[in-house]
Amino acid sequence: MSVTTPTLEGLTFTLAQEVHVRATLAVTFDALLEQMGPANETPDGTPIPMTLEPWPGGRWFRDLGGGNGHFWGQVQAIERPTLLEITGPLFMSYPVVSNVQYRLKEVEGGTLITFQHSALGFIPDGYREGLGRGWMALLERVRRRLEAVR
Repeated sequence: MSVTTPTLEGLTFTLAQEVHVRATLAVTFDALLEQMGPANETPDGTPIPMTLEPWPGGRWFRDLGGGNGHFWGQVQAIERPTLLEITGPLFMSYPVVSNVQYRLKEVEGGTLITFQHSALGFIPDGYREGLGRGWMALLERVRRRLEAVR
């Protein structure tokens, strides 16, 4: 039997993204909660409504009904309207823990959302490749939603 020992680099993942939204901090924060919760969808537009309990220790999960579903994480920190931080396995059914941070800052012309996802554990290459597209799609939905209202 052969055993492969993964490297530290192979067990870690970090992604950072930014998006500028032409809306106020409070409105942007509320839209972020909506997009992560009931309005959540995949990058191709398939709805995957989620429940996000926006308080410390609150759960982020997908309820499939009948006591079935998927636990994605818990709110580690929330400071309305500038910070939302979640820790958990997210969508991965592997030995992994993630930390996801959304930091919002008022800037000229609106709000800057700075996003970071850090993870430690077994993350298959196929997942790594899709993470950037998935998170950016969520940020873009927030931006499009708010800017369409204007």
